[in-house]
Amino acid sequence: MTTPAERYAAFRQSQAESGPALTSFRGLYDFELDDFQIDACRALEAGDGVLVAAPTGSGKTVVGEFAVHLALAEGRKCFYTTPIKALSNQKYNDLVRRYGATKVGLLTGDNSVNGEAPIVVMTTEVLRNMLYAGSGTLAGLGFVVMDEVHYLADRFRGAVWEEVIIHLPESVRLVALSATVSNAEEFGEWMGEVRGDTSVIVDEHRPVPLWQHMLVGNRIYDLFVTGDEDRRPQINPNLLRIARDEERQAYGRGRRGYSRPRRNGPPDRAAAIERLDADALLPAITFIFSRAGCDAAVMQCLHDGIRLTTDAERHEIRQIVDERTAHLPDEDLAVLGYLEWRDALERGLAAHHAGMLPAFKEVVEELFTRGLVKAVFATETLALGINMPARSVVIEKLDKWNGETHADLTPGEYTQLTGRAGRRGIDVEGHAVVQWQPGTDPLQVAGLASTRTYPLRSSFRPSYNMAVNLVGQVGRERARTLLESSFAQFQADRAVVGIAKQVRRAEEALEGYRQAMTCHLGDFEEYAAMRRALSDREAELSRQRGAARRTQALRSLEALKPGDIIRIPGGRRAGLAVVLDPGLNSRGEGPSPLVLTIGKQVKKLSPADFPVPVEPVERLRIPKNFNARSPKERANLVSSIHAKIGDRDFGKPVRARDHATEDEEITRLRREIRRHPCHGCDEREDHARWAERYHKLLRETEGLRRRVEGRSHVIARTFDKVCGVLDQLGYLDGESVTTEGRRLAQLYTELDLLTAECLRAGLWNDLDPAELAACVSSLVFESRQADDARQPRIPAGGAQQTLADMVRLWGELESIESDHGLSFIREPDFGFAWAAFRWARGHTLDSVLRDGAGGAELAAGDFVRWMKQLLDLLGQISTAAPAGSKVKQNASKAMDALRRGVVAYSSLA
Repeated sequence: MTTPAERYAAFRQSQAESGPALTSFRGLYDFELDDFQIDACRALEAGDGVLVAAPTGSGKTVVGEFAVHLALAEGRKCFYTTPIKALSNQKYNDLVRRYGATKVGLLTGDNSVNGEAPIVVMTTEVLRNMLYAGSGTLAGLGFVVMDEVHYLADRFRGAVWEEVIIHLPESVRLVALSATVSNAEEFGEWMGEVRGDTSVIVDEHRPVPLWQHMLVGNRIYDLFVTGDEDRRPQINPNLLRIARDEERQAYGRGRRGYSRPRRNGPPDRAAAIERLDADALLPAITFIFSRAGCDAAVMQCLHDGIRLTTDAERHEIRQIVDERTAHLPDEDLAVLGYLEWRDALERGLAAHHAGMLPAFKEVVEELFTRGLVKAVFATETLALGINMPARSVVIEKLDKWNGETHADLTPGEYTQLTGRAGRRGIDVEGHAVVQWQPGTDPLQVAGLASTRTYPLRSSFRPSYNMAVNLVGQVGRERARTLLESSFAQFQADRAVVGIAKQVRRAEEALEGYRQAMTCHLGDFEEYAAMRRALSDREAELSRQRGAARRTQALRSLEALKPGDIIRIPGGRRAGLAVVLDPGLNSRGEGPSPLVLTIGKQVKKLSPADFPVPVEPVERLRIPKNFNARSPKERANLVSSIHAKIGDRDFGKPVRARDHATEDEEITRLRREIRRHPCHGCDEREDHARWAERYHKLLRETEGLRRRVEGRSHVIARTFDKVCGVLDQLGYLDGESVTTEGRRLAQLYTELDLLTAECLRAGLWNDLDPAELAACVSSLVFESRQADDARQPRIPAGGAQQTLADMVRLWGELESIESDHGLSFIREPDFGFAWAAFRWARGHTLDSVLRDGAGGAELAAGDFVRWMKQLLDLLGQISTAAPAGSKVKQNASKAMDALRRGVVAYSSLA
């Protein structure tokens, strides 16, 4: 422990080492900056760019705020970019409080406030669009802060971050703020290559220590305990014992066919909140990976009468809620369940997910940050960016639906979720609590809690819009070179270096194997190839016979009828059985007959139980009202089987055998093998073992060579294919961008090329504003369930034919892409067309949400989010369409019709 004098001396030395800007900046805070913050600020003041990788809640944004301070001190501009609009709004408000509204601007898809200010907060896409457009706003830009830069791994939007990093002028100093990633040095090295001197500051220390727990039943256990001997943390033996007991009970249930009540099942959500409250672990965020689950959790707590607030807090909550929602029409509030939502807030409870109205989510965030709401049930989207720390984080399950399947949480996801636990300056420690579920493995939880592997992987790929913008600015060859400098290619090249080393080592080993299999009697490689060909042919014939046998077995099962007495050939169910139900199904999975075995057990069989065809050995009449659940009736039926069969001996069951038929190819190969000189070698089998190793390594080496070829210049090759499509369609003409290409350059959307083609083909010329909104919605909307078979409702009239024409156009583009080896463009999705059409026609929120999207009721938050994206694309179409055209006018009219009610709401209004 240092003395006060030593601490003061260290402080004076630190002050002396700081430049004038950092010294004045430190005076803005009422706390001492951490070492990593000071190191990053010094590097920035010295003229370097910086990459700061540190845990959630550690104070990375202080470095971004220093860039703002430095820009103002030097009389230059600073752009502060964030991945999401809500985070931009939050940062804008923070900076306005410090520097005043005249010095701070905001540019998002929804808001444009004071865009020429010296400090401008914006979404990353806005900055990317500025760079391509050569915006005059970039004049005087000295610093760019990229908050949450690890978003560049996002497969939908990540490319935007790399575009900005690559295309920013060299004079701009970049401040990249990232969550803890395990390859920060690699990312920093790439930034150094494309941006110049870049200091990499990595800090893995959490400012508030995190304790890991498990909630079992109604009791909270520490996940780790300190060992007696080496004092190193070990998994709590109580949790291991609980897991063993549960496994034993599950085995007992399976063996004896009865179920005992679970002692350690997950508590209901209300009980979990009461437990956390009793242990002083609130406020807490409980992550439930389902919107419906979050809403249900709040309702469960309300039903159980939970109240976490005082009278004074309830009064304050009501005041804030009423004030923040005063702009919303009363009829819309009724639709949105306003009274129930407010009642839950007044009790200190709330849900938070993407299906909620943005205004409602912002109120929840404000109340939770103020400490008025104590328990929030949220989906994982809350873990992304928004500053909303808690004392505790609860994770209900360790798997989640990723859109395709239920996947286990990764260590990176677990770290991101639990990073919210522990409020700096408020909590002495944070707490992560995993709820015990049936089958929970404490070892798996410990692995998630102690692993720090969260590598940043680039998701960059060239798009059509990117290609025309780059070719227009710097020409095709220079554009190709620029894209080769992407982080994606940097990582691919790094991987190629490692794989190339493996290839070289493998080639050396292959030469050694070739020497070892050399035979003095002849060419052993040739002889080994014959033996392999023989083995492959025999295996192929065996597979064919197996497939034919399975087909015969399936046909025999399909022919079974109730009352057939059959022999189950093997396995635990081997022996005689009578068919109760043939189990034919229409799902293409094969018959699953339900049988009563000679041991009086009712079992459902599958085709896997019959490796050979089955034939009834006898028939038996099953009583009409036979009840398979009745032990007495089962015993009577088994007695009937014995009476029917008598003492007959059916011999051993027929077993599946491969009776090899004579094959000309096999005969020829065997003859040639016997004639080969190496066949008579005394060391033949020894040579053959080396030959087998040689062949196996040769296959692996060829695979590695293909990977090297596939990764070398992969981004540039994709760019060439993209340009090939654009050349064919007339958007590029060699090194020149055509008029149509310049229109495409203004369309920043996933379906950029399809949007441009619709404009060029005049598909939207005869539509009114509401019909145009319906058709354009198909270019932004994507159903949450990709395989949703429900037929979406489509407006009649011109929109219906236009949507059909858009799908036809998409098919033509998909075919052109396929010819060039690409697959970028998805099919238009009509799921939001009816909602967009009716909202543009002035229908009420209630009726639009009820009719929904894609045949399902629409959540208010989803409705607003898709509407904002639709407005954004309509704005781009209005800009890109020819001057004076009907489409240009109707796009603007459609925007005016859509921007009303909950859609027009802005958190800055």
